[in-house]
Amino acid sequence: MRGRKMTSMYGGRILVLLAFVLALAVGVVSTPDMGSRAFAQSSGKVPGSALGNTSDSQFWRLIRGGVRGKVSIPDKQAGVLIQSEGESWRAIRNGPISIYGWWLLFWTVALLALFFAFRGRIKIDAGWSDRVVERFNGIERFAHWLLAGSFIVLGLTGLNMLYGRYMLKPLLGPDAFATLTLWGKYAHDYLAFAFIIGLAMVFVIWVRDNLPNRHDFVWIGRGGGLFSEGDHPPAEKFNAGQKLIFWAVVLGGTSLAFSGVALLFPFEFTFFANTNAVLNLVGFDLPTTLTPMQEMQLSQIWHGAAALVLIAIVLAHIYIGTLGMEGAFDAMGTGLVDENWAREHHSEWVAELEEATGGEYASPGDD
Repeated sequence: MRGRKMTSMYGGRILVLLAFVLALAVGVVSTPDMGSRAFAQSSGKVPGSALGNTSDSQFWRLIRGGVRGKVSIPDKQAGVLIQSEGESWRAIRNGPISIYGWWLLFWTVALLALFFAFRGRIKIDAGWSDRVVERFNGIERFAHWLLAGSFIVLGLTGLNMLYGRYMLKPLLGPDAFATLTLWGKYAHDYLAFAFIIGLAMVFVIWVRDNLPNRHDFVWIGRGGGLFSEGDHPPAEKFNAGQKLIFWAVVLGGTSLAFSGVALLFPFEFTFFANTNAVLNLVGFDLPTTLTPMQEMQLSQIWHGAAALVLIAIVLAHIYIGTLGMEGAFDAMGTGLVDENWAREHHSEWVAELEEATGGEYASPGDD
């Protein structure tokens, strides 16, 4: 009796188990995508809208293009998974900017050296006199040296940022180079304001004297007399060459100031988007919707390229004002220039002084 009950109990359990297996089999057969889901998972797909280990070319194309997603944190730039322009910025900075900038500076120095070798120092043809003329007063010289001194430090520290790891680091070692670069960065950041002040002072003081006039065309046509002895084309307080340098420094320095401020205060300005909008008014088709990161990258590229060009121009100016021309440095050194030098290089300016002072424009010089 007891054996029958146990047999009946086990038999019932077996029947229940068979019924469950049968129901499961029927469910799989009646749900066609169950089998396909199992196969899909084994082939790299997962349930839902996730891609698993498969690839969607359009999806990755959007990510590579910088599509922006939504994030809950304050930094909305985190919504961009891949900022593709970063690689473009790196390629341009380490490519054309570095390479062409190096060749620009090299050939500038090389051409100045060749010019000096063949022309020599430009002498005062009439020789030194015993009278001097005040060319620049104290305020003018202060503005010049404030601008020049800050630019020299900015130029050297900027060149270190671009080329230092390749040229100075092997010579100084990593520790000394790191210290030099750190302090150079501080100098670059803070002396930028001195450069801006000097630039503004120079513009206000000399803009009137640097407007073009009829003598400039004669000066340019005769090459400023730089290539032949005894040739001194007429010029007022500033000749055409000095005017070109003045406007290059003013316009290039202003551009450097704007791009430098954008780098000092990141993600605060839209200089390139605004500039593109203005250029589009005259026929260009430039993007006017730029991300803050794109603005920073464009500012850095422009800042580096403009600085290299301006350094090359200033090198030519330094050469003429020191080694290249006799008596030229005195103009900014003491503010007083030799009368014969003034007559030869700025004859129209001397004529104006004679007329304004009745001939009492010069004073005895120091022996």
